[in-house]
Amino acid sequence: MTFLSAGSPLSQPFFQHALLAGTSIAAACGLVGCFLVLRAQVFSADALSHVAFTGAMAALALGYDLRLGLFAATIAIALLFGTLGRGARPDDVVIGSVFSWILGLGAFLITLYTTSRSTTDGSAGVSVLFGSILGISSAHAVTAALLAAGICLVMLLIARPLLFATVDEAVAAARGVPVRLLGHGFLAVAGAAAAEATQAVGSLLLLGLLAAPAGAAIRLTDRPYRALALSAGLAVLEVWAGLFASYAIPEMPPSFAIMAAATAVYAATFLVRRPTTHPATETV
Repeated sequence: MTFLSAGSPLSQPFFQHALLAGTSIAAACGLVGCFLVLRAQVFSADALSHVAFTGAMAALALGYDLRLGLFAATIAIALLFGTLGRGARPDDVVIGSVFSWILGLGAFLITLYTTSRSTTDGSAGVSVLFGSILGISSAHAVTAALLAAGICLVMLLIARPLLFATVDEAVAAARGVPVRLLGHGFLAVAGAAAAEATQAVGSLLLLGLLAAPAGAAIRLTDRPYRALALSAGLAVLEVWAGLFASYAIPEMPPSFAIMAAATAVYAATFLVRRPTTHPATETV
């Protein structure tokens, strides 16, 4: 009963909504982020962070819900990366070219939005940049949780063949694994995860939620499936730590607190000496 007392954050509806959305989003980002690191596609996530902002601003400038722009832009650009890249693995030149164009478009949309619709929702652009998880409504929290659960389910379903294609693409293709289709599908899921993460930590910091827990997990274990579980678990714990820290210190933005926790955990892995083990026994 102590945790649900009047002074407890768990007794506050807004904190319950943030915890529901944050937990599910973190789990999804942990699973997706692990494959982003394994497939050396972290730069793609960095580009998607700017795409998320541009997409949200485009939706707002046109008078639509910003979440529509978030998901449409991130998924579309993620698929574009896969289409332009070889084997649905976009290289740095492709990502950098799209990246620069997206940044220019984002600058134009900021001007368009602030001059035409700033009187209706002037804080929307800031919330997209830095997140607004403590201000999420009950309906939006449930929607975020359902979408994140869908992302987790898809990742669990494709984890085995995607890992095979990640470890040895040529052999996987020879064994009949649809490598290119898997690559496109994963990038689409990564785009959806980026859109989800934007609601929690903002577009400027979503790369941290996708990369830091995964990077820490891979440093702690060389077993891929264990790394997946550890990445998701660390992401959830870091979001919890950030939310409780932000509640205890109101001056601390939740997005900063979450990223501080993620950075601290990743830095701590450099102090842990992983024992030498035999080659991983997990099969792809």
